[in-house]
Amino acid sequence: MRRYTSHPVKSTLEALEGNKVKLSIEVDESEFDRNVDAAFRKIARDIRLPGFRPGKAPRKVLEARIGLDAARGQALQDAIPEYLSQAVREHNVDIIATPDVKLLNNNDPIDEKNPTSGEFVFPVLFEATCEVRPEITVPGYGGLRVELLNPSLSEEELEEAIATELRRFGSLVDVDRASAIGDNVVVDLEGLRNGEPVPGLNVDEWTYEIGRGWVAPGFDDQLTGTKKGDVLKFSAVPNGTEEEADFVVTVNRVQTLEVPEVNDEWVAANIAEADTVEEWRQSLRDRYSEMRVNQMRRTVVDRVTDELAKLVEVEAPEAMVAGDLQARVQNTIQQFQQQGIALDQWLSATGQDTDSFIAGMKEQSEKAVKVDLALRAVATAQNIEVTDADLEAEYEAIGVRVNEKTAKVRKAYEQNDAVTDLIAQMRKSQALEWLLHNISYVDQNGAELDTNTVLGDHDHDHDHDHNDAEDAE
Repeated sequence: MRRYTSHPVKSTLEALEGNKVKLSIEVDESEFDRNVDAAFRKIARDIRLPGFRPGKAPRKVLEARIGLDAARGQALQDAIPEYLSQAVREHNVDIIATPDVKLLNNNDPIDEKNPTSGEFVFPVLFEATCEVRPEITVPGYGGLRVELLNPSLSEEELEEAIATELRRFGSLVDVDRASAIGDNVVVDLEGLRNGEPVPGLNVDEWTYEIGRGWVAPGFDDQLTGTKKGDVLKFSAVPNGTEEEADFVVTVNRVQTLEVPEVNDEWVAANIAEADTVEEWRQSLRDRYSEMRVNQMRRTVVDRVTDELAKLVEVEAPEAMVAGDLQARVQNTIQQFQQQGIALDQWLSATGQDTDSFIAGMKEQSEKAVKVDLALRAVATAQNIEVTDADLEAEYEAIGVRVNEKTAKVRKAYEQNDAVTDLIAQMRKSQALEWLLHNISYVDQNGAELDTNTVLGDHDHDHDHDHNDAEDAE
């Protein structure tokens, strides 16, 4: 029997091709015997021996009853994950998929169908081939130019905004002419499938604006050019369904929207925030510009990460994509369940099937993986490090969000080996913050936008891809 006594557990790391490493681990006899003791205690809970309470039979009695090999087999199954986890932490291996573990000295896990024969060999040797997160560089990240919609309204856009506002004050009036896109028609609508009414497609005196595209492909084309008294009969596939329906549409009236003439008197009588046309135009410009600024700030992170992902030249590792995709799908299903929505009904209503739904989410996952790799690369290139003080402040911030004491949050992360992941997310967040403040922003015409206007004075609460203390528990 070969004995190994100098170090209870020893591990080495070897780099392999294709973003993989091999961990080789040795466990000596005295250390492994501790695992065998634990295995006997585990087995004792399921064995009934005369004179002993469940779980209280001594090891020597159990060994005489079931043999040493059964406990060694149980010890291998239970201990290998523990020693592998220790080696991963020791060598700081960033695993992205389940390792491929192989025993090297024929000490295979033991069960009734595959009993171990021969002498048990020490030290226990096993190796784990691990796929790791690739470390990349992102050339040109500092020179990113992100296009955003300019929040300032052009004169044309202002006129469109005024027209939109005036529609609220307009009134529908009947016209004696053929209908056109933008007109309203008052119709009696009948939709049948196999002679039976289609839910939601049978209504009298329904006012519909031509051009909305609400009912079915081609429905608006059928209505365009109709006059009062026309009766239309045609077939089309209603939106959100897959089967054709037969339509009968009777046009009762054709209407157009008449808006008031705008002058100072009308503004003073109808607009609370202005007394003159010029004041109203300026208030609309300010209001619409503020809306667009807020929209720009809500989307800037997505736009920056979209452009950052395009700089990543490597393919997103399939293991990372699969993990992200699984989490996205599960989260979406949980959200639907919380809202009382059946996923299959939602897919049907939105004209999707399961494959297209998953494919759309996979694109999001591929982007998320590339952004993860890129932000880590930016953090390294910018020498971004998380200090102990930074980490403690993060524990405190998480504690505030989840209403727990800082010490409890810290303990949860430490006990669950989640500190390394938290530090990685903090580095990514700081890298994103650096990008937001150091890249260029341009509008749709290529004119440069002021960074302060784009970002505002408020702090950005970026998603760290962790759910506070819940992920550590």
